[in-house]
This record gives sequence, C-alpha cells and structure tokens, in this order.
Amino acid sequence: MSFELKTHLEEIISLTDQEFEHIVSHFKPKTLKKHQYLIQEDEFVNHIYFVVKGLLKATFTDANGKEYIIQFAMENWWLSDFRAFYGNVKSITNISCLENSELLSITKENLDLLCRESHKMEHFFRVKNSLGYVALQQRILSLLTTSPKERFEQLAHQYPQLMQRVSKTIIAAYLGISRETLSRLSSKT
Repeated sequence: MSFELKTHLEEIISLTDQEFEHIVSHFKPKTLKKHQYLIQEDEFVNHIYFVVKGLLKATFTDANGKEYIIQFAMENWWLSDFRAFYGNVKSITNISCLENSELLSITKENLDLLCRESHKMEHFFRVKNSLGYVALQQRILSLLTTSPKERFEQLAHQYPQLMQRVSKTIIAAYLGISRETLSRLSSKT
C-alpha cells in the first residue's frame, strides 16, 4: 500500500526514501468490505483516509430521511468528514464502501506533526486542500447552474471510470436527478 501513497505524494513533492519512510510510519492500513461504514453520522472523526484501492461514498441524510451523496472517493483520493476532522465536532456524514476498499489512515495529531516537521508535507496538504476546495466549489456551481444533461456529461467526461463502477441509481442520486432521467440521458450518449 505504501507504493501508491509514495507515487501520489510525488505528484506534488519530491521525497527521499528516508523521508518517505518517516512519513509512511505515521499511517496505518485499514481494510473494509463492500457496504461497510468507514465513518458514521454523530461520531467524532480523528482520521483522514487515503484510498489505495476501492470506492467509497460520503452521504448526508436530512431530517426527513432523504439521503444526499456529497462525494465519491476512489483510488488516490482523500476522504473524511472534514468538518468533523478539522473542527473537532461530531460527523454529519456517513461514509461507506461501494467496493471492498484498502485505505491508509492518519490521525489529526500525526498529520499536524508531519506538517510541523516537514515543509514538503505541509505544502502537499495545502495543495490537496486547495484542489479539494476548488472541486467542491465546481460541484456546487454545477448543481446550481447546469441542467441534468450537462451535469451527466460533465461527470461522464471527468470520471469515466466512475460511470463503470457505480450503479445508475447511485449516479442519479449524486447528480440530483431521478433514475429515469439518467436512463434517458445515458441512452442519448
């Protein structure tokens, strides 16, 4: 699992073998089965996770019991309930596995320690957090300003591998459209 993390880190920073060995020593492996929860609503969250293998989804359930898919996370993505992780508050999301998954986890304490010790790691996480913020902003703007057809086309173009790994029902929920609408849209492409 550490090879995938090293490759991912080196997309942004360069590391010696010694630096990487120190970094990876702060991570712990975690394996989950399909349908298993990584994080459940109303619990404190002290880890962020790097997806080595698998696919997960983060959801929010409103007061009426309606579930909204906030995001997916597949290989080389980071995932947590970041509000809970950074704010030291209870989670408002559920994160579950859509496939058997292998993850590397790091605690808040170890993340802070690594960033204090290493300018490279601080830079890496600053870049990743910035890119995550941009992606979130794009998702919100897409939901607010584009048609279901445009949202479907954007997702299919940006993440074609996701379309092969997730059911149409789940894709429809993520896009905020009905399963029937998604079937009509996907038959036209």
